[in-house]
Amino acid sequence: MDKKRNLMNYCPDIKVVDATLRDGGLVNNFEFSDEFVRALYAANVAAGVDYMEFGYRASKNAFNPKEFGKWKFCDEEVLRDIVGENKTGMKIAIMADAGRCDYKTDILPKKDSVVDMIRVACYVHQIPLAIDMIEDAKAKGYEVSCNLMAVSKVAGDELDAGLRMISESSADILYLVDSFGNFYPEQIANYAQRYVSAMNGKQAGFHGHNNQQLAFANTIEACRWGVNYLDVTVNGMGRGAGNCYSEQLLSFLKNPKYNVLPIFDLVEKYMLKMRADGLKWGYDIPYLLTAVMNSHPRSAIKFVADGRTDYVKFSHELTETE
Repeated sequence: MDKKRNLMNYCPDIKVVDATLRDGGLVNNFEFSDEFVRALYAANVAAGVDYMEFGYRASKNAFNPKEFGKWKFCDEEVLRDIVGENKTGMKIAIMADAGRCDYKTDILPKKDSVVDMIRVACYVHQIPLAIDMIEDAKAKGYEVSCNLMAVSKVAGDELDAGLRMISESSADILYLVDSFGNFYPEQIANYAQRYVSAMNGKQAGFHGHNNQQLAFANTIEACRWGVNYLDVTVNGMGRGAGNCYSEQLLSFLKNPKYNVLPIFDLVEKYMLKMRADGLKWGYDIPYLLTAVMNSHPRSAIKFVADGRTDYVKFSHELTETE
């Protein structure tokens, strides 16, 4: 795409993907109440959200179900307990991590599942495995995306080779993922054009993290260059610094199908209490520091969990680590 999209216009190709349960599950170990999940589902439907990602389909051989909430695994009966046959206009997605999912057995044929899309997540060195997962899911009848993570750490030639491999697979959507919240809008413009071009008529998506308070700006910038699938979470709930706020994007988009008021209502009734009860996510200085250093936020997450505020020392620690 060699011309920016005018976002003041109605853009019918844009799809909003809610990832609150999946990315937000990294905040509370996927321990969401059924009441909250049902309320989130209803709010997304009422808001006109296009897809809702319910969590992971993780391997129970690799992860002990007793140590996680049920949205780490998204068993079919658990999903159906919330959505029934999902007789709504919103589609259901789950994520399958390369190397952490028994995909050949745990992902059912589409005819036996209420799930519409499988989101395959991988690092660049896992692309061959991810492609096998993509082909397996596609053969079973699903829409499939490939969410290529941590690309801010990948050299240009290696990334271009990976993009070609994914574009030649059966993946419907290729996601640009700013895993570390490292990118600025100018960089997103460049990457978005590369991804859209690589997909050669298929779709591209964007998943941002808010380490530098740029998740919303970066999402808009990706969209301006032809990226159509845009990830959000309610109140920005997600790992570490969190994600692009549903409230922001739905308020911004000019598609009359979207209605932000049900999301405001959900924030008022549930998200404020989660924060008051001690769940932590969102911009903070340690997440800014890991983003600037282009490093995984795990050290910042520990810094926050430990109640530390010695930011200068932490900055030096990161520099020494690098």
